[in-house]
Amino acid sequence: MTDPAGARGWLAVYLKGACMGAADTVPGVSGGTIAVILGVYERLIAALTSVDPRAVGHLASVHTREGRAAIVEDLLRMDAPFLSVLGAGVLSAAAALATVMHVAVTEYPAPTYAFFFGLIAASAVVLYRYVDAASPTRAVVATAGFLLAFVVTGISGASPIENPSILLLFLAGAVAITAMVLPGVSGSFLLFVLGLYNYMTGLPGAVAYGLLRANGGDWATLADALTSLAAFGAGAVIGVFTVAYAVRAALRRYREATFVFLVSLMVGALRLPLELVAEDVDALTPTTALLVIVPAAVGVAAVLALDRYTDDLEY
Repeated sequence: MTDPAGARGWLAVYLKGACMGAADTVPGVSGGTIAVILGVYERLIAALTSVDPRAVGHLASVHTREGRAAIVEDLLRMDAPFLSVLGAGVLSAAAALATVMHVAVTEYPAPTYAFFFGLIAASAVVLYRYVDAASPTRAVVATAGFLLAFVVTGISGASPIENPSILLLFLAGAVAITAMVLPGVSGSFLLFVLGLYNYMTGLPGAVAYGLLRANGGDWATLADALTSLAAFGAGAVIGVFTVAYAVRAALRRYREATFVFLVSLMVGALRLPLELVAEDVDALTPTTALLVIVPAAVGVAAVLALDRYTDDLEY
């Protein structure tokens, strides 16, 4: 793997992870989509599928020089520095912005979803420059990707679940994490479909509240919140590696067709933000037009700026 160029490159990796984490808190937007837009998607898949649990065996010899050298070699082979920096960006942004994004999509849905519509639409246009869908087979693949995302994003959400079971949280984690690996498939939207979006976006606040209660001797609230997070996280770990291996195999055998499919997923997924904007706009007036057009234009400009100013960085 090529390391990013110095501190600027690693800062860019962290910020790209933060963009992915922020996107994953918004129903209708995929962290995988952002990874494709920002140029780290293939390296992310390669790094995830390089993780080898057998490397843990070298910890037994960490006290020796040879053991430490073997551990360092394992970490570099698994691209652990890249995964760690990107993952830190994802987790920190998701934890910090979950409540903020929830307020944004609740209180200001039209401009928020208009921004993400512009972001995804512009990125699809940019990415289609790098794929070839001219052959009949790839045209069929593109159509299948578009229709799959278009149909999935039209599914209505279930009623909110206030007290989900540990098993449901585990399964939800395994399902929702696919958004980190499959562009166009929104993890937050899948949580919305399962009726768990409100519960999961409230968990960071529940942990903070539990910590405050723990100072007073009440550990039950914190334990419940951490147990829920652990169950969801365990499912996410299983899910992300399962899907990553499938995507890696597809990229190795049918690289062009796979990217055509992935980008077409992004285009099909535009249905959801477009419908949500339309639902919130009762009548098209100059004011409402500005509330929609300006954020969409900002999203387009953000993609074009990222494409221009990070094009020299290799991942």
